[in-house]
Amino acid sequence: MRTVLKLKWPITIGLLVITVALFLLAPNLAEQAEQAGSFQLSDEASSQIAATILSDADAAEQTISLVVPLEDGIDSSMRETLGQMVGEIEELGDPVTSVLNPVESEELEEQLISEDQKTVLMPIMVDGTDEEVNAVADEIRESIIPEDLTAYVTGEAIINNDVNASAQEGLKRTEIITVVLIFALLLAVFRSIITPFIPLVAVGISYLLSQSIVAYFIDWFGFPVSNYTQIFLVAILFGIGTDYCILLLSRYKEELSAGHDTVESIVNTYKTAGRTLLISGIAVFIGFFAIGFAEFPIFKSAVAVAVGIFVLLIVLYTVVPFFMALLKEKLFWPAKKSASHNDSKLWITMSKLSINRPLLSMLVVAIITVPLLFTYDNSLSFNTVDEIGSEYESVKGLRAIEAGFGKGDSLPVQVIVKSGESLTDEEIVPYFESLSREIEKIDGVEAVRTVTRPTGEVIEDLYVDNQIGLLADGISDARDGLGEVQNGLGEIETNLAGVSAQTDGAGGLDEAAAGLSQINQQLALTNQGLQQTGNIQQTVGALTGISGGLTQIQQGLAGAAGQTGELGTGLSQLADGVGASNEGIIQIQDGLTQATDIMQEMSGSQAASDTGLFIPDGTLEDEEFAQVLDRYAFADGTGMKLEVVLAEDPYSPESIDITAEVKEAVDRTIMDTPLEDAQIAYSGISSINNDLQEVSSSDFTKTVTIMLASLFIVLAILFRSLIMPLYMIGSLLLTYYTSISIAELIFVNGLGYDGISWAVPFFGFVMLVALGVDYSIFLLDRFREEAEHGLSVRKAMGISMAKMGTVIITAAIILAGTFGAMMPSGVLSLVQIATIVITGLLLYGLIVLPLLIPAISVSFDRGVWWPFIQKKAKN
Repeated sequence: MRTVLKLKWPITIGLLVITVALFLLAPNLAEQAEQAGSFQLSDEASSQIAATILSDADAAEQTISLVVPLEDGIDSSMRETLGQMVGEIEELGDPVTSVLNPVESEELEEQLISEDQKTVLMPIMVDGTDEEVNAVADEIRESIIPEDLTAYVTGEAIINNDVNASAQEGLKRTEIITVVLIFALLLAVFRSIITPFIPLVAVGISYLLSQSIVAYFIDWFGFPVSNYTQIFLVAILFGIGTDYCILLLSRYKEELSAGHDTVESIVNTYKTAGRTLLISGIAVFIGFFAIGFAEFPIFKSAVAVAVGIFVLLIVLYTVVPFFMALLKEKLFWPAKKSASHNDSKLWITMSKLSINRPLLSMLVVAIITVPLLFTYDNSLSFNTVDEIGSEYESVKGLRAIEAGFGKGDSLPVQVIVKSGESLTDEEIVPYFESLSREIEKIDGVEAVRTVTRPTGEVIEDLYVDNQIGLLADGISDARDGLGEVQNGLGEIETNLAGVSAQTDGAGGLDEAAAGLSQINQQLALTNQGLQQTGNIQQTVGALTGISGGLTQIQQGLAGAAGQTGELGTGLSQLADGVGASNEGIIQIQDGLTQATDIMQEMSGSQAASDTGLFIPDGTLEDEEFAQVLDRYAFADGTGMKLEVVLAEDPYSPESIDITAEVKEAVDRTIMDTPLEDAQIAYSGISSINNDLQEVSSSDFTKTVTIMLASLFIVLAILFRSLIMPLYMIGSLLLTYYTSISIAELIFVNGLGYDGISWAVPFFGFVMLVALGVDYSIFLLDRFREEAEHGLSVRKAMGISMAKMGTVIITAAIILAGTFGAMMPSGVLSLVQIATIVITGLLLYGLIVLPLLIPAISVSFDRGVWWPFIQKKAKN
């Protein structure tokens, strides 16, 4: 420290120059966080696999929705306006690829205009990045939506952009409030105009310098970053940096009050409080450094705080001594006393209970905390919309869609199927209907839209049962037709017999009549056989012979008509009748032949056997089906999409559970089908949230374990004890779970949210444990210092509590205040994190630390340093 004091000017000036230079030259951390996005899942996550599949196939279009809520329903004027808007949006060109006109056809009206005619939905497909999507949305708002029309533009990318914007606005408010709040608190604590500036300058340099370094790390090494990075740097560096400054300045004031000169006071301060600060800083650094072992980039992004802590320690060991040496006693002007180093009357009172009656003290802590633990349900929310509130246009649009069409229709789950072979084959497509059928059975699934059910309604004509029914109707019609032909031939036979009698059988009319009689008998037998056996092939064969006979009779009658004089006209008419009957038989024959072909195809179709669905050859080439394929097939037919519309809010916990059931149903249904070897992935907000749930849960457990193990090792080495680290960490775990239980009671039971925001438990735990461990270090390192002087455990703990109580309480209040500055940010997750940390710090500083830690320490007595032997200070 003496060397630092000798070189104080060049060191301080050098740091200031480096800070200013890096601040001016470094990349913009806020822009880096915005580019990183709200969700940063790994490439192995199902939703990311889906995004990759669609992107590689040039099918990664995003849909944004123009929503028009109407008071009186849609009229002709509104239809004209909507048509005009569609045209103007199409004229925007790239990246807009298509627009669905809600008034173009009856089918589209059914899908895009609500039943009450008061909500109109205009889907706009955009093939571009999130930035391009939001640029299109801005263009639509500014130049296309008429000024007198209420309309909202919404979509997943737009909502995420609003979340990012809200976070950045919240950060600006947090920074200003934090600085003002800290200055006011320090002014109250030190009763000095000058003193508050020292922590603000030191922490300000640390923040600007660490922010610049982190920004470079992001560019150079792909350092993780998120919206939380900058906000946590502000809260933690200003909070913990101020705490450390209070510790140093308080001890410095003590040393000056003891009559030491400036240099000696600074050296002694850093030998005692400086050691405590170093231990605390290392513990916090290790805590945040351990986050680097997380896999989830958003969690991992908090590792930037470790960089901030490292920079903070350098500044505290260089810049703060500079001001101490420069200002000397004037650092505390005009106050002669500082409240921060007074003995804590509150902790002295509490020490009488915790030191003298430790079991009772532990019982008091248990009575306060344990009942709250039993209320904790670990309810989590993945609702991004809750993060920003209902004042944003994107949220208003989402709510309008929910009101008009149902909650799940706004953002369906997409099942993405990708194969190496064509999926648009008559033998493959039926399996998508089978898959849709199984998904639709899941409770909470409202509809499934895909190639076999483009509107969500089943196409009954594709089902084998229905087709067999139609064939049966056709056979019945054929029987009726044969009966009519038989009756007609009977009449012709009667008339021919009359003509034959008049001409004495001339021209072979008797033979023709006999032939008709025979053919009629054959028709009767054929019809009877078709009715009894349903043998279509046998019927077709018989009709072929009958048709040939009729042709001969028709030719004979036509020839006889020219030989019978005045009866020729009648014979000619009879010949025409025979010809018409023959044509009827040929038509029946063709129909039955076609039915035979279809039944043979059907009997040979594995898909029909497996799925109960049969698509005749050539059906998919029809114009109607071609339009459907364009919508749901991609990658030249090797990919297929299914849209699963949920009955619940896509952001709700219920939708996450339903999505998990959809995944299980798909895995189960595709087994032993042509889709078994296809790549299956899932997109949509519910799928993303399902991935988030899985990743965040596993990462929380892993990272917390690494963090706690690292803290234990560091604390064991620094305190030379295996006992102290155990109950220090245990007390922090008790504090955390009590605090999050209180937060759950407030936000879930009280305010009605689905749960605590999914990222909050992780960040709340990391913040509270990493910061709370400081206060136990403050107390127990002073306890170690006093015990080394030969005092008993009880006496050393009593003095430590008296000396450190005010410092810890002040530090806890200031750190709670810096997190309190997050409250006006407007970002729900930050408000919840702040609630957990504030509750935890005050609970720890006012109850757990003064009542539980001393009680456990005195209960172990000298065994508190087990298995090491405590070193006593040299006289």
